[in-house]
Amino acid sequence: MASIRKKNNSYEIRISCGYDINGKQKFQQMTWKPEAGMTDKQIEKEVNRQAVLFEEKCLKGQVTANIKFEEFAEQWFEEYAKLNLRSTSYERMRKLTPRVYPALGHLRLDKITGRHIQQFINDLLLNGKNMRTGEPLSRKTVVHHLSLISDVLSYAVKMDVLNDNPCRKVTIPKGEKKEKNIYTLEELEQLLTLLETAPLKYRLFFTLLLYTGFRRGEMMGLEWKDVDFDGSIISVRRTSNYTKERGIYTDTTKTKSSQRSRKYPQLVFDLLKSYKAEQDEERHKLGSKWIDSDRIFVQADGRPMNNNSPYLWLHRFCEKNNMRFCDIHSFRHAHASILIQSGVDVATVSADLGHTNSGTTLGIYTHEFQEAQARASDIIANALDFSKKREQDKANEEQSYAS
Repeated sequence: MASIRKKNNSYEIRISCGYDINGKQKFQQMTWKPEAGMTDKQIEKEVNRQAVLFEEKCLKGQVTANIKFEEFAEQWFEEYAKLNLRSTSYERMRKLTPRVYPALGHLRLDKITGRHIQQFINDLLLNGKNMRTGEPLSRKTVVHHLSLISDVLSYAVKMDVLNDNPCRKVTIPKGEKKEKNIYTLEELEQLLTLLETAPLKYRLFFTLLLYTGFRRGEMMGLEWKDVDFDGSIISVRRTSNYTKERGIYTDTTKTKSSQRSRKYPQLVFDLLKSYKAEQDEERHKLGSKWIDSDRIFVQADGRPMNNNSPYLWLHRFCEKNNMRFCDIHSFRHAHASILIQSGVDVATVSADLGHTNSGTTLGIYTHEFQEAQARASDIIANALDFSKKREQDKANEEQSYAS
């Protein structure tokens, strides 16, 4: 039953919402202010109507007067995120809270407006700095912050705590699309030549990365049973990931489409055979000290290699050889670009990369496909330019006559 109390020129409506786990009674309250010119009878009738409506909302769980954003977000992390998100996604979301909580954490869920969120997003775009490097935040990082807020508020809507998610009113200006930082074919030739004298493990890693276009986690998750030496086929069945909480762990692939099997050149399998022989010899040397994980890329004692190890090794390798450094993911982009420039269709490239659909591939490699289409247009134009053909035939005829 609602209790109504007059407070100056307004009315405080209070509803009992049961008891918490500690046996303490919980209340929700709202304030209603009569419009100017209303009679006492009209006020009495309307305040009672507001009390009934408010009580109905409370019973449906749609009122959140005592729930602050931070408190509810922590519930979301425990009730939803921890159970449904990949560990890497969960940890990434956790790292966003030091900015989100100071800005919105103190606000009640039902008081958060699109304007609150838009101001926060605008401030990140204008003034946000990377906590480690001090550089301005990327647009992608700002989008991640908005995604966290939206996911929490969407969960509130799903749980009948809110009627609407104000994030739908928020916009993030489109930033300039950065050109992918990838090696040119000349640089790849130089890199592969330099890798011939590198440790076999890293020579195999970066050669395989370039020939397959695998994601880093997919590479690190490869096991020897995924390699069919007779058929020259490598299969992606899992990923290897790392979080501070769990350390190195095995996970499912990013999507179902990421699980794939492909045939690769003999050069790749020659390197795999040489590296397996080297790894088997090391296993024999260590004996019982070897930890058998069946992983292809391992530490000195057989345990799965840390995901950051190839990045750090390549960085040092490029510095040592006075070569431009591109990160690990650039090899995947280089692989895709070579396929596109060679005229491979989007559906085949998409399947090769393990994308869920061709739209994802087109979105990432728009520029590359546009260039490929332009070349296709030139090929058609040249093929149908019969005037050039007639001129060439005439020149050939004159040359034949002269000789």
